[in-house]
Amino acid sequence: MKFNEFKELVMAAASANGLNEYDLYYSEGESLSVEALHHDINAFSTSTSAGACFRCIYKGKLGSAATELFTAEEAQRIVESAMDNADAIENNESAFIHPAGDTYQQMDPVTTTEPTAAQLIDLVMTTQEAAYQQDPRVIDGTQSMAQFSRGGVSLCNSKGLDLSYQYDYTVALCFPVVKVQDEMFDGIKMQADNFTNFQPAELAAKAVEEAVATIGADTIETGKYDIVFSNKMTATLLSTLLSTFLSAFSAQAAQRGISLWKDKVGQSVASPLVTITDDPAYEGNLVRVPFDSEGVATYRKDVVKDGQLITLLHNLSTASKAGVTSTGNGAKAGYAAPVAIMPYNFYMKKGTAGTREDIFQTIGNGIYITKLDGLHAGANPASGDFSLSAAGFLIKDGKKDRPLKNFTISGNFYQLMKDVAMVGSDLEFQMPRGTSCFGGPSIMVKEMAVAGK
Repeated sequence: MKFNEFKELVMAAASANGLNEYDLYYSEGESLSVEALHHDINAFSTSTSAGACFRCIYKGKLGSAATELFTAEEAQRIVESAMDNADAIENNESAFIHPAGDTYQQMDPVTTTEPTAAQLIDLVMTTQEAAYQQDPRVIDGTQSMAQFSRGGVSLCNSKGLDLSYQYDYTVALCFPVVKVQDEMFDGIKMQADNFTNFQPAELAAKAVEEAVATIGADTIETGKYDIVFSNKMTATLLSTLLSTFLSAFSAQAAQRGISLWKDKVGQSVASPLVTITDDPAYEGNLVRVPFDSEGVATYRKDVVKDGQLITLLHNLSTASKAGVTSTGNGAKAGYAAPVAIMPYNFYMKKGTAGTREDIFQTIGNGIYITKLDGLHAGANPASGDFSLSAAGFLIKDGKKDRPLKNFTISGNFYQLMKDVAMVGSDLEFQMPRGTSCFGGPSIMVKEMAVAGK
């Protein structure tokens, strides 16, 4: 049975049971993935999934039930199960079904080309062989992979909403391993794009270049150094602030009393150079989301502007408690999951400090960090303190110098945001994670503690 037919049966069952407030959320996805190891394809997989979740307000409480089976019997069952679940709930938190009336951005899906299995295999093998050809020191252990993903969401409710959106993209990665004497060095390069835009030889060349650049890496003397984080590391730090340090931007965490930014809206929380934006329709990114999992219209918002915390991210429940309007960030990690809070295209805006090379020239001497390990195990979500294993390069006389490894940087994430002294213009995004994507430019932080030799 198609979802549209199932939807009509669910809504009929809800009406027959006297329900006036309910919604039905549906998500579907499919993917095709190929991996190469050595000179052969070593993994090939396809997957499809689809599921629906019915929520209703019954006796003043919110109940839900989910299914992956679309039959007339199941349509009746999830309605009755949601009512039973609502009746069994003991908490009295407010429940909401969003009414029609929002103005939704017109977000036509980005026109992309869906690769065939043969085309995806060719992309992976061409990338893999290009990595071997790039440098004679590239050895077995090198891997390449590519994946095409497609997803879609539909939401309807008793208050007139009937919404849907789709997205798709291709991701390719190259992981070369380089051997010099008895020591191994690795690199990684990722691209998320329309399939027709991939240049496998270029992707492999950049990945191998990253691995080769780390040959001869050594540690550094313990001390305090000006630190330049690569744009990739800035995006990683923002991602960490929304996972390990969920309290940084989530109203849900703030209202549970675990946020160090509780009651900080309107106050300075970062350097005046820092503006952090959440934009569901960011130009150039392949995932665009016109409404959240509760049917609230999404929109571009500055969460931090010129260092000031403008808003936390809200869903309908947290917005009601705070006496504000939802920011349209109510999100489900899966069709059966409860509504939580997630960002869309979440990034630190470009600054005026120029490229990373311009920043190197300005500071003269310091450390350029291109890799951080232990972002979860080495970070304390209660205090924001961290101690992280790092790798990168020495900055000497305004230029990138010798590679560095086996050193540790320590500090506090919240203080780090305040200590940002330069923001570059080289904004770059990471690979999408569902409908979330993180980005950032290179940034410089003065005099961070470094433990080396």
